[in-house]
Amino acid sequence: MADTRAVRADTRTGTPAGTRTRDVVDTVLGFARTLRAAGVAASPDRVEAMLAAVGHLDVLDAGDVYWAGRLTLCSGPDDLDRYDAAFSAWFGGERARAPRTAAPEVRVVSAMAPLDVGPGGGEESPGRDELAVRASAAEVLRHRDVGELTAAERAHLRRLFTVLRPAAPMRPSRRRRPSPAGSVHAARTVRRALRDGGEVTRLLHRHAAPRPRRVVLLIDVSGSMSPYADALLRFAHVAVRARPASTEVFTVGTRLTRVTRELRLRDPDRALAATGSAIPDWSGGTRLGEVLKAFLDRWGQRGTARGAVVVVCSDGWERGGTDLLGEQMARLQRLAHAVVWVNPHKGRPGYEPLAGGIRAALPSVDAFVAGHSMAAFEELTGVIQRA
Repeated sequence: MADTRAVRADTRTGTPAGTRTRDVVDTVLGFARTLRAAGVAASPDRVEAMLAAVGHLDVLDAGDVYWAGRLTLCSGPDDLDRYDAAFSAWFGGERARAPRTAAPEVRVVSAMAPLDVGPGGGEESPGRDELAVRASAAEVLRHRDVGELTAAERAHLRRLFTVLRPAAPMRPSRRRRPSPAGSVHAARTVRRALRDGGEVTRLLHRHAAPRPRRVVLLIDVSGSMSPYADALLRFAHVAVRARPASTEVFTVGTRLTRVTRELRLRDPDRALAATGSAIPDWSGGTRLGEVLKAFLDRWGQRGTARGAVVVVCSDGWERGGTDLLGEQMARLQRLAHAVVWVNPHKGRPGYEPLAGGIRAALPSVDAFVAGHSMAAFEELTGVIQRA
């Protein structure tokens, strides 16, 4: 039945059926990747279910596409808001309409969907061509260098940041909690036995529950990093909003500035505006060695960097001596659990770490990754989580 519908649709448009079907499959797979980045566990079996559902629906109707994905890819109420945001971001702001025969109760639930009814009452929906083109454009945008985007592409990129959900790295806790499995909690077991007349009827267990590990972001806002500073700060805002108690953000340039409080604002544009007002050395020079020393003396040595995952976002251009930077990076590595260096230029073909600052820092770096695109930021979240 799905193939018959696809053949009829392709006969109208004059496009080979195989190409059309491939476009729909690519669109659904790309949307599933966006959902997983947003924190929705869109497993392969659920993706297959959505493909089967789309095959029995009208793919020319954006509402059908929306509900097919929502009913197959979401596994619980916590996924609904993330699904709506991902749908809007992936399809370029496309919004689904509610079913015509829906009861008032159903219409209240469907308000969670990103509705956008035009002046004609929503009678016209974008075709499969338009949905596929928008999805393909979003997939291409994920791999584009953020320093080369147009104003419209930057606006779309901001929507993609809203569905990014970085997971925090975990560390073992010394405090043990009651658990169905694990080591035997002797004290609780004995107390339970005393209440039961001195007979041990059940062994009680405990285990060390993991706790989030602190993440520290040091973002270079010097002149050479200005094309990427906005995207890096938006990534930092997402990280702070996800784990406000265990995430710290500093900007580095000619001086050190803590901007964690500003980035805790809910609205990303307001948060970045407040951050920009708090940074006195925006688009200035770079003294990485001196600023890193100031961070370690004032914050890192006192506990902020101890056992943390420290992420340095910089291109490595250093106006001062590289010897000081190398010494401070070695000092940072001894304090931190892991050191990750993010260089936007690493994503370019043929890149080699020739800058003096990068060459001095790399011996003390545990992971050296790119930070030039949305796909690179998604990869960075995995690197931080696995550190």
